[in-house]
Amino acid sequence: MKYLVQWKGFTVEHNSWKGKEDLENVKELVVEFEGRIKVEVRRQEKLDQVEKRDYREGELPKRYMARMLYE
Repeated sequence: MKYLVQWKGFTVEHNSWKGKEDLENVKELVVEFEGRIKVEVRRQEKLDQVEKRDYREGELPKRYMARMLYE
């Protein structure tokens, strides 16, 4: 896995992709970031399950139906 590193004090042009092995000096930040990503993935999976349960197969959720009717 690679991480997009934003260097402090530099502009976005200096951002670079680094492998995990190149980030040993900021290992705590990598672990914290990976933890946040796992939490967000689980949250999104739960939302997806609720959305699937809220409408029958082949039926669009209400927010999409309204957009289709008024476009």
